[in-house]
Amino acid sequence: MSPASYGINYPDVYRQVGLYTGNILKGAKAADLPAVQSTRFEFAINRQTATLLGIEVPPKLIAIADEVID
Repeated sequence: MSPASYGINYPDVYRQVGLYTGNILKGAKAADLPAVQSTRFEFAINRQTATLLGIEVPPKLIAIADEVID
């Protein structure tokens, strides 16, 4: 278990897949579509795990986290 994680925003990825699929169903060739990369990321902190590991999480880091798990 990790006290912090940083990764892609899955709902945003699913939205991008939907847009891609919609373009293909409308007749666009997959080879002609640009490659897309995730632009939204999430930062989560698990305070309980950090405490168990003896890690002190600075308040500034908690303030910028998208999700804080107590």
